[in-house]
Amino acid sequence: MKTAKSFLQELRSNTAGNTLAMAGMAMFPLAAMIGGGVDVSRIYLVQTRLQQACDAGALAGRRQMGGGTWTANSNAANTAAENMFKANFDTDAFGSYDGTSSFSENAGTVTGVASVKVDMAVMQMFGFGTKNVSVECDASMSIPNTDVMFVLDTTGSMNCPDTGSTYCSNNGNREASNARIRGLRSAVKCFYETLAKRDSDEDCGSTPASGSENTAHLRFGFVPYSTNVNVGKLLPNDYIADNWTYQSREAISTVENVVVDYTPGTPYLYGSNYYYDGGWSSRSTIETHYDVRNSSACSALQPADYDDMSGSEGSRYDEYSWTSGGQQITRWYVDVRGTRYDYSRSYSSSRDRCQIKLRTRDIVEQREYRQVNTPVYEQQQVFSHYDYKPVTFDVSALKAGGSNWNDSLDLPVGNEGLDTGVAWDGCIEERQTVRTSNFSPIPTAAYDLNIDLVPTTGNPATQWGPLLDEAVWGRYNSYGSRTTSTVSTSSNLSRNYSYTCANEARKLQRWDTPSDFDSYLDNLDAIGSTYHDIGLIWGARLLSPTGIFASENAASDTGGAIDRHLIFMTDGDTVTSSSQYTSYGVEWYDRRRTSASSSPSTNDLTTQVNSRFLAMCSAIKNKNITLWVVSFGNGVSAGSITNLQNCATSGKFYNASNSSELLENFRSIANDISQLRLTN
Repeated sequence: MKTAKSFLQELRSNTAGNTLAMAGMAMFPLAAMIGGGVDVSRIYLVQTRLQQACDAGALAGRRQMGGGTWTANSNAANTAAENMFKANFDTDAFGSYDGTSSFSENAGTVTGVASVKVDMAVMQMFGFGTKNVSVECDASMSIPNTDVMFVLDTTGSMNCPDTGSTYCSNNGNREASNARIRGLRSAVKCFYETLAKRDSDEDCGSTPASGSENTAHLRFGFVPYSTNVNVGKLLPNDYIADNWTYQSREAISTVENVVVDYTPGTPYLYGSNYYYDGGWSSRSTIETHYDVRNSSACSALQPADYDDMSGSEGSRYDEYSWTSGGQQITRWYVDVRGTRYDYSRSYSSSRDRCQIKLRTRDIVEQREYRQVNTPVYEQQQVFSHYDYKPVTFDVSALKAGGSNWNDSLDLPVGNEGLDTGVAWDGCIEERQTVRTSNFSPIPTAAYDLNIDLVPTTGNPATQWGPLLDEAVWGRYNSYGSRTTSTVSTSSNLSRNYSYTCANEARKLQRWDTPSDFDSYLDNLDAIGSTYHDIGLIWGARLLSPTGIFASENAASDTGGAIDRHLIFMTDGDTVTSSSQYTSYGVEWYDRRRTSASSSPSTNDLTTQVNSRFLAMCSAIKNKNITLWVVSFGNGVSAGSITNLQNCATSGKFYNASNSSELLENFRSIANDISQLRLTN
């Protein structure tokens, strides 16, 4: 039998039951670890889903807010935020409860706060009860570095009412009370408010929040277009040719013997006239004779009347010359003042007395002199007639250095070839083009459709010319029909063409002062016909980062990349006429893009404009420029709508039937250009 001591010693050395005891003791920390992991995972999952829902709500609210205010449309933005939050998070999910969420906006940034409670599952055994889970989220609309070029139809039809189907050409060149041009101004101003976050003078339904002004690289440019575009004075002097050819006239002269002077002849008295100046003096006795036997003897003593004209001749007056028989005859008058002496007698037979009496009167002698002058001849060029034809003029006097321009120059197109002032408003004639109907691809020699070709100084094919309507004449024959032949006549022919120049375009620039932006739009005039191609060509040139304004457009001031957008808006079909003076000259006479051998029809010109327009659409999209196209009003044909849809970047075509829809279209474009992002 073992002793107690030996039993204890044996028990101390026996480890067969230790594992169970140790396992029992480890159950509590192990349960805590596993339970903690489960509950932490639940909390993390709830917090993640809560954050996602908060983010979604903030983004939805900010998108709904757009360019307006947080409280607009009965708090629609807040409602959208809450609905999106609820759609993404069920407050009973994962055992959570008592969920709350709220959203607010400040300076364009939407902030959300959300929280729920989560009861611990396993960790309650260790004294841990309910966990509060909360998150915050921010969302804002930020503008990346962005350039926006507006190419806007400002043709005559933009004066017409923005609704209705009644035909309207130009409304008498007066804006209707609800004119389309007014709707366009409103839409562009509200676009500016939405994107730039600056308050224009337009009522856009809300006012940009204070402090929300965009400070990124954001520039706007404008190309108003109709028959022509006004871009010339935005260009450096070297981009305009020194010499340009116009449908004009040249004064033709001949050599003739011209009288340049006269050799004076000898003056001679041609005749005289006398007239009294004032009345007679009173008679006075100047002699008394006595012992005169009779009246006859008294008569013998009376002196004879006479005129004393011994005074000097006065100055010449009423001098006049005329020619007769090749000689010049000059006539003039001089006056000589004198006195007329008038004697009388009085005889008294009773006293044999004879008295001699005298009265006087001032008299003027008007003497007419003449002089025959011999002509002196010299051979000179003398005006004969005008030749109406294409004439090349030196137009370099418009250049004032750098990018400065004069508003006019003198050209020899005045009366009988005299120099006369010719004004330049800034519209241009396009550079070299080609006659073709195939623009896929654009022909290499069609420099007018080359967005980026920088002109070569001295090479007019690559340069532009000033559009000078006062230097241009149409020409017609004796039957009144147009002709491309030279017409020789001494008459001043009428200008049988029409001309309009759109408002001056604006290069891309910041518009930090809203009043400047408003003023530019308010001064847009609606006049002229619809040539879509020339507007789009110059919108692309002014926007391109690799063309004639590459130094200004390639990158932001900090060297960052720029998103580029061109917004093209029109209210109608292409409208052309061979009698228009366009960027390609007077179409009937110049025929730069139609057959040289026949007069262009309206269909020929319209086909050319539409084909070039579509070619330019493709060229713009190929430059990674987003091309937005907006059709405005009910006057656009189905064919034109198709062209406009094909022109736009995919998904970027809008069709507005009235000004309200146009405003919403522009606001939608502005919101799409903005980038919605999470701040936190």
